[in-house]
Amino acid sequence: MARPSIHVLFVSCANRARSILAEACLNQLGKGRFHAFSCGMPGHTGGPIPEPVLEVLETASVATAGLHSKSWNEFTRMGTPRMDFVISLDEATARQHPSWPGQPDTALWGSPAILLPGIDSSELKTMSLQTLYSLRRRLELLVALPMHGSDRAALRSDIRDMAHMA
Repeated sequence: MARPSIHVLFVSCANRARSILAEACLNQLGKGRFHAFSCGMPGHTGGPIPEPVLEVLETASVATAGLHSKSWNEFTRMGTPRMDFVISLDEATARQHPSWPGQPDTALWGSPAILLPGIDSSELKTMSLQTLYSLRRRLELLVALPMHGSDRAALRSDIRDMAHMA
């Protein structure tokens, strides 16, 4: 019998760049073993994912179908997938996020904001690419961790320690 997939939720303020990059990348790297989702803070989400962010994913051969900005309210309702891990990509969301159903393990993988006021398309593309590479290194290690049958406290510690990778 196949083991159930590991559900991971990435949280950033607006859910239009960093968390979208993490969701798409983990869904590619962990296909069949992980199922990634992303969300942002209510009132900060919405709007289309900027084209330079999608271009970076497409250039890296990462699927973009179905990616869209969503609020964390979608993941606190009954009937939503139970998360195993919630990874915040900025301190604001780590301090303010709700109690997640099922009490998943949480971690903060601080990542600089890339949707900055006044940023042009070229700068956004460069920053998105740098963020994708940084996240990808962490996600490759996450995928390599033994998820089933291992010491849960050690696993939680390993995932939290990945925050300190450049």
